[in-house]
Amino acid sequence: MPSFPQPGFVTICEINRDLVTADTLSDAEANETYGKLLGLVFNPVPFQSLEDPTQPPPTSNAALSQPKGFGMITSSLKHIFQPNDIDLLPEVALQGVSWHQYKHILAFISGFNQVTVRDFEDSAGKEPCVLTSESQRDVKVLEWRPNGGKSLAVACKGGICIWVASYPGNAASVRSGSASFLGALSRGSGTRWTLVDFFRSPHDEQISALSWSPDGRYLASASYESSSFTIWDVAQGIGTPIRRGLGGTSVVKWSPTGDYFFSGKFDGTFYLWETNTWNSEPWSSASGFVTGATWDPDGRMVLLAFSKSSKLGSIHFASKPPSLDAHLLPVDLPEIISLTGSQGIEKIAWDASGERLAVSYKGGDDVYKGLIAIYDTRRNPLISASLIGFIRGPGDNPKPIAFSFHNKFKQGPLLSVCWSSGFCCTYPLLFRS
Repeated sequence: MPSFPQPGFVTICEINRDLVTADTLSDAEANETYGKLLGLVFNPVPFQSLEDPTQPPPTSNAALSQPKGFGMITSSLKHIFQPNDIDLLPEVALQGVSWHQYKHILAFISGFNQVTVRDFEDSAGKEPCVLTSESQRDVKVLEWRPNGGKSLAVACKGGICIWVASYPGNAASVRSGSASFLGALSRGSGTRWTLVDFFRSPHDEQISALSWSPDGRYLASASYESSSFTIWDVAQGIGTPIRRGLGGTSVVKWSPTGDYFFSGKFDGTFYLWETNTWNSEPWSSASGFVTGATWDPDGRMVLLAFSKSSKLGSIHFASKPPSLDAHLLPVDLPEIISLTGSQGIEKIAWDASGERLAVSYKGGDDVYKGLIAIYDTRRNPLISASLIGFIRGPGDNPKPIAFSFHNKFKQGPLLSVCWSSGFCCTYPLLFRS
């Protein structure tokens, strides 16, 4: 039977297909269930927007502040939208939380114009850092740079902020030719952060999708306002627009091997690209537009969520790169409808081992609403999924706003969820394969 968290209880972790719950979030409970195994406890990070969304952005230079208490989140993922493709943006699985590739450092959107960074390895820096800047308005997406030290890309109105950690005697350098105010150092104890670059989008577009190439040399960005996406050469600060089709872009995603690239549009079309010559193959869907895309560890299949479907789709490549021959097959998650009474899938995240899939869903009955379903997945060679159970967050009527896996955590999948109740919680999913 799938694990179900009773009302009034919160989920702590998974131990071998059993999702462990407790009546309260506490370090003692976490230490007892998984802390002794891992030698580490991932405390929940409380947050709230420090800004009044009706006010203009702060005018100070890049600055670091500490959260003043916590409460209900006013998240930049929950904006009041204008007509056009922006009406559909709330359905997209925006990357609002991201784990550093090799470190136990978590970054997440914690307000309209701000990002919170929590380093679980820094015992001195228990307080998280909050990154704000006058350049960083209306944050939508963020992602750590692979192989780039402590470097974080933050997508916002008008472009992309690139933040880098600075250390005494080893200050992060601002790219030559960048505006001088970018180099302002953050204030506060612990790690200091410098805004080292700002990639300006054409026509001051709102950037709503980001994806790094696996080697960290290139950054892809896109907007719901534009039919093209941009490939940035990060060292040079130069962006090359690539256009196919009409309509705004909902999602971009580089494959883990770098051979392939996926882009989806709000009109229901999506494209598979091979990155050697940037040739593409167009596809179209009768299940609405792609709201989420996630690759398997080998970069040979991609799992898709659609706006009007309670099934996932999986694209399987028939031969090696640069071939674009592929098949689209359905992946059934029958419990999403039969158990929860929901109206379909909302967001997905797939662990880098390919063994755990997290799914949030639209609506749901009084018992199941606001939970995240956890599936055990197999690829042999087609994708199959079996339900393990559900995760419940803390606070009153919590709903998952954004979630993501740590892709290089050695002891097993590590899922972090930003809940509407104002907590970012991390759940170790520990099992023996």
